[in-house]
Amino acid sequence: MPTLRFPAIILNFKTYREATGEAALTLAKIAEKISRETGVEIAVAPQHIDLHRVASGISIPVFAQHVDPVPPGGYTGHVTVEAVKEAGAVGSLVNHSERRLRLSDIRECVAKLRESGLVSLVCAGDAVESSAAAAMNPDIVAVEPPELIGTGIPVSRAKPEVVTETVERIRHVTQRVRILCGAGISGPGDVEAALKLGTDGVLLASAYVKAKDPEGLLREMAGRLLGKT
Repeated sequence: MPTLRFPAIILNFKTYREATGEAALTLAKIAEKISRETGVEIAVAPQHIDLHRVASGISIPVFAQHVDPVPPGGYTGHVTVEAVKEAGAVGSLVNHSERRLRLSDIRECVAKLRESGLVSLVCAGDAVESSAAAAMNPDIVAVEPPELIGTGIPVSRAKPEVVTETVERIRHVTQRVRILCGAGISGPGDVEAALKLGTDGVLLASAYVKAKDPEGLLREMAGRLLGKT
């Protein structure tokens, strides 16, 4: 199974126009550049249509945004674990708030990813969901209150108690699972705040994808993650 280094920054490209096609590869190469310069682990999650293009063009980890709990076969429109692995992904997001799954399906996706030697990153909306996700033994759990996603209001500042409770609950379940903080992460200070609350990094999307200077923003975030600025 691929090994990610922590603390880490994971960039979700969602389906933004600014991160589609060649633009996705451009943003991914910026992330690769900053990762090389700083030594910080930075991963990207492009759209499925861009997955192979991006994974073939960079050396940093690439995640799929979603997988379905189905085997290869007659499942038109579904995305299999086998397909994202073949495309070059090291793992996949599971149960993002914009692509929710049933608990049984989350469990099946985590199992299929593990069987294929891929990393599972399960998203959860609060501390209770996070602890339930951790019990499924994924590699990473990202806590993201859905009401803060895309708002620019970081959970690490608006609702720090959600993050601290999540860390506490997950650690009662397992010491193995890595914990990320998402939702509203928009600036270097948010990265620092997330780490101080006990997480292993951040998951963000629009702040990077839509930034006027994505390279500058990511460099500052990486610096805060390393405690250099």
